[in-house]
Amino acid sequence: MRSMVEGSHEAATQPLHRRSGGPPPHAWHGEDPLRTGPPSLMPRAMSKTPQKPRGTQDMIGEAAARFDHVIETFNRVRKLHGFGRVEVPVFEATAVFARSLGETTDVVSKEMYEFTDRGGDAMCLRPEFTAGIARAYIENGWQQLAPLKLAAWGPLFRYERPQKGRFRQFHQLDAEILGAGEPAADVEVIALGQHLLDELGVADDVVVTLNSMGDPETRAAWSNAVAAYFTAHRGELSEDSQRRLDTNPLRILDSKDARDQALVADAPQIDAYFTTEAGAFFDTLQKGLQASGIAWQRNARLVRGLDYYRHTVFEFITQSLGAQGTVLGGGRYDGLIGHMGGPETPAVGWAAGIERLAMLVAEPALPHVAVAVVAVGEEAQGPALALLAGLRRAGISAEQGWRGNLKKKMERAGKSGARLAVLIGSDEVAAGTITLRDLANGEQTVLPAADAVSAIAARL
Repeated sequence: MRSMVEGSHEAATQPLHRRSGGPPPHAWHGEDPLRTGPPSLMPRAMSKTPQKPRGTQDMIGEAAARFDHVIETFNRVRKLHGFGRVEVPVFEATAVFARSLGETTDVVSKEMYEFTDRGGDAMCLRPEFTAGIARAYIENGWQQLAPLKLAAWGPLFRYERPQKGRFRQFHQLDAEILGAGEPAADVEVIALGQHLLDELGVADDVVVTLNSMGDPETRAAWSNAVAAYFTAHRGELSEDSQRRLDTNPLRILDSKDARDQALVADAPQIDAYFTTEAGAFFDTLQKGLQASGIAWQRNARLVRGLDYYRHTVFEFITQSLGAQGTVLGGGRYDGLIGHMGGPETPAVGWAAGIERLAMLVAEPALPHVAVAVVAVGEEAQGPALALLAGLRRAGISAEQGWRGNLKKKMERAGKSGARLAVLIGSDEVAAGTITLRDLANGEQTVLPAADAVSAIAARL
């Protein structure tokens, strides 16, 4: 719908591989001129210092704060909408995604990270959430709990060319409603996405685009008309679109190739092929969005290529990220769970890229502790640790500087962003007191150690 194995030493020796159609496995980290045999059998030459794999990222500071801000906002908003947390494995049997995404899709044929485990089973790192959630729904009999409103977030893996906002290990938010076939469920998931972007402060830069894939009868009639139209212009299509014409003609509609664009503009539109039921569903959806205060634009070329997609498809688009403009996208996939061998189950949902959303949000304030505890002398360490524990149990963020003399420790306390500093030295230990300093104005107060936590809480 959308868009690591943390193993033992032995598991790490199992070579990851992708399906034919992309670079060989050793190309993941660049060609290794020292190899003289098959990649799976030859040790890989290491640089003097270890390097992260291409298309991955390390984060601290502002980058990590942006990432956390997106996740924390998502968790807060999805609870307001009644979406419960769901966890599924980071790796699944390869067949889960081959079945759900289709063997001929680029994700399956070129982009999945696959490996054979020690039991000889074909496994892969998950490239998206929906198939794993659908598998869990079938396996665990969750249809007894339907309708289910579920949410997840975590890492996903695809072998793609890294670029702005696109990584090989990336992270997504995911929201699904399983077991609800009413247009109101579609409104609900779109409203969740809109509310999330509102709370992140990026909604003004994002446009909601909307289309319908109709019901199976509508889709079949429209697909035949589109195929006939492009067949008459086959020689004018790009190479990719000529290939899609034989496998999935609707995908030509979202081609970005300039050779296809003029033809796409005059291609048949789905509205002419709506059944009464499909037209009514789309009309009800639009009225629901209007009632919910959600503005949207029609994009009649927005499609999903797989047959199990029905009715609603949507994307939240920004112009702030260049080519990677979709920050959230989804649709209704009523045929997926049945296609995977489960009971026929209506479902709708979306996924959003955490990295892309993090690039859009305003720079969040970096977290600061409220209290810096400064202990001077060996005898002050015990009381300082006791005070730290008491402050933290009371919900007050606090930390202690470990190195340097009093001057150095106070300098670090001032730079930490803390509002208050607590000084504990030999005199305070002997008297059973603490010295509390306001780091904004320098005022100091001597307080009984027994009352320190409550006194500090009153000043914050």
